Amino acid sequence: MLNELSLVENQITGSIPAEIGRLVMLNKLDLYQNQITGTIPPEVGNLTQLNILRVYKNRLTGSIPPELGILVNLSNLDLSANQIAGSIPASLGNLTNLLRLSLFRNQITGSIPQDIGNLVNLQTLFLDENKISGSIPKTFGNLQNIQRLNMNDNKLTGSLPQGFGDLKNIVGLNLADNSLSGPLPMNICTGGSLRAFVMSLNMFNVSVPWSLKTCTSLTGLYLDGNQLTGDISHHFGVYPQLRHIWLTSNRLSGSIAPKWGDCPQLKEFKLGQNMITGQIPPTLSKLSNLVDLTLDSNHITGWIPPEFGDLKNLYILNLSLNQLSGPVPLQLGKLRNLGHLDLSENSLSGSIPEELGSCIELLFLKINTNNFTGKLPGAIGNLASLQMMLDASNNKLEGVLPKELGKLEMLEFLNLSHNQFSGSIPSSFASMVSLSTLDVSYNDLEGPLPIGHALQNASINWFLHNKALCGNFSGLLPCYSTPASGRHKQKIQSSLLPIVLVVGFSTIAAIVIIAILIRSKKKKQQSGATDEGRNMFSVWNFDG
Repeated sequence: MLNELSLVENQITGSIPAEIGRLVMLNKLDLYQNQITGTIPPEVGNLTQLNILRVYKNRLTGSIPPELGILVNLSNLDLSANQIAGSIPASLGNLTNLLRLSLFRNQITGSIPQDIGNLVNLQTLFLDENKISGSIPKTFGNLQNIQRLNMNDNKLTGSLPQGFGDLKNIVGLNLADNSLSGPLPMNICTGGSLRAFVMSLNMFNVSVPWSLKTCTSLTGLYLDGNQLTGDISHHFGVYPQLRHIWLTSNRLSGSIAPKWGDCPQLKEFKLGQNMITGQIPPTLSKLSNLVDLTLDSNHITGWIPPEFGDLKNLYILNLSLNQLSGPVPLQLGKLRNLGHLDLSENSLSGSIPEELGSCIELLFLKINTNNFTGKLPGAIGNLASLQMMLDASNNKLEGVLPKELGKLEMLEFLNLSHNQFSGSIPSSFASMVSLSTLDVSYNDLEGPLPIGHALQNASINWFLHNKALCGNFSGLLPCYSTPASGRHKQKIQSSLLPIVLVVGFSTIAAIVIIAILIRSKKKKQQSGATDEGRNMFSVWNFDG
């Protein structure tokens, strides 16, 4: 008799035949990663010896047959990554030997049946990426052996069952992207096994669980997109294994404690959009693995620590919308892996350092709405990878626009408005073939607009309130001589100059010679008249 049927990772098409129900001695049926269509036949319920049933990653439709609840010997039921609809049958609560139940990435609707709480031996339950609604059954507190529980990306509502805090063996809990509310379980980490705690994008509105402060097993903590309160300097501890912490978009207060620098594995540290005050501790520079530091939209004061230049792996640095002051540290130029730098909407001052031109991997640079003075450094033109944005607007920058910006051929958005730039827009800007926005309004610029792709669909608002910009553009004065005609005129002038000089010298020489000849002739005439008079009256002197 056939005990195992494994037809995995092939290109099998068609449906599962009802005749498969005749293989009554089958204890393992693996059909995963094929292109099987149709529904799961209810005749599968005849396979009462079945221990493993895995048909994930196919194209199955229909609903989950209630007959599967007859298979009481099942330890692994995996129907994930199909197109199964309908609700979860309550009969699955009969499968008390089940260790793994995976139904994720389907189109399952309805609520979670209370009977799932009967699966006391269950270690893994994946219901994520469906359309499940309603509340989480209180019976889930019975799942004392559960280690991984994912129900994220559904439509769950209500508060968490009180028994959630008693799940001592829980390693990973993901309930993100639902509409859950109320408090988080305060004692969620008392078992000491919790590694991933993911509660993002819900409506939890009480304090951060106290048990998280001593939860040294944590590798990922995601609480972003809620309404959580609490002082971050008191509710969190030191985490030797923590790699990711997302606390953005909450109501957290307090200051960033220096002890965060003692989390050596930390890669993502995201505290944006809260009510955090105080200064940025320089000890964060000890986080040698840090890739993302996001502290935007808080009330942070003080200077940017120069020690940040030691964060060699940093890719995202977002300090925007705070109250930072002082200069931009020259040491930021050492961040050769930096791809996203946002210092906008602070009170930073001084000049923009040339050293930023060494951050050659930058894709995004926002330094707008500060108090920067001096010139925009031409070294910014070395950022050949700059693609998404360069925004230096709303500062006090002056001088001419550096022609080196024309080397940013991948740049899509350039905003230099509301400054004090003078002179003309460099003709090299025509080389910026990817540019879709060029805003230079509210400056002291003059002269013709460059001809290029960026201006084909330009808005007049990009050029308003300047000294004397001109061009063939609706709303601007026309230029009476284009740069091309100016160069042509200059060329003609240069070629005519020798001719003009020769003619000029010849004319002057001719005038001088004529003047000399006329004067000489006059003298000769005067001399002749004197001699003639002397000859006429020479008889008077004759001694005859």
